[in-house]
Amino acid sequence: QVQLVESGGGLVQAGGSLRLSCAASGRTFSDYTMGWFRQAPGKEREFVADIGRSAARANVAESVKGRFAISRDNAKNTIYLQMNSLKPEDTAVYYCVSDPRIIPPKVAAGYISWGQGTQVTVSS
Repeated sequence: QVQLVESGGGLVQAGGSLRLSCAASGRTFSDYTMGWFRQAPGKEREFVADIGRSAARANVAESVKGRFAISRDNAKNTIYLQMNSLKPEDTAVYYCVSDPRIIPPKVAAGYISWGQGTQVTVSS
């Protein structure tokens, strides 16, 4: 499996921006689909975005479309989540995920490896 370490979370005011990073190690990074999930207090984990092995395919959830963008740098074994126009409802722990399948299902059980999570808090 791939080991994943997220960074970049923090406290930001509504309308602000943050960029999350996720560094991967342990396996050939370009063999894995990568993504982000989030979990708000009292809620289930929610798909945010994923990106294919070569970055030719990328998807974001409808709730963040137009505000969030996912990218990856295979030379650095790292993916990113650029979050703009943040809203209080974006407050959650954000998890980096990976899976060897080309198109894993967009549910928590669809991804085999998870990072420890990074907290994002958006104040109103």
